[in-house]
Amino acid sequence: MRVYLGSDHAGFDLKNHLVEWLKAHGHEPVDCGPHLYDAQDDYPPFCLRAAEKTAADPDSLGIVIGGSGNGEQIAANKVKGVRAALAWSEETAKLGREHNDANVISVGGRMHTQEEATKFVEIFLTTPYSGEEPERTGGDGGNGQQESGQ
Repeated sequence: MRVYLGSDHAGFDLKNHLVEWLKAHGHEPVDCGPHLYDAQDDYPPFCLRAAEKTAADPDSLGIVIGGSGNGEQIAANKVKGVRAALAWSEETAKLGREHNDANVISVGGRMHTQEEATKFVEIFLTTPYSGEEPERTGGDGGNGQQESGQ
């Protein structure tokens, strides 16, 4: 599977590890940067590039990595066609794919060991989407958004 990766300086080492891990496990990683470590590198250009490439390649998945994974997930979700899930446990990595059809996983490089993060990615890549749309309930008229300010 083709997997697009992007990070900031805080996720640089983990990204490089995952590129090699993906190759060793028969995947086709595409490193969207940064390619050299620079402590000033911020996540938006690299994570957006990975998200855009993932959205344009429907049979692919993406990985975005930063210090916490929060900003990277937010940035990736700004790209039309991207459904990015922040994984902080094996269960959230699985549910992001299985229940939410996520096509990008966001991982906090400062939040997890290399082994933990690699396991999240492995689970994410091997978990299929269940294909079941959850039943939506509540006062949202079926659009998934609650009205507020009443």
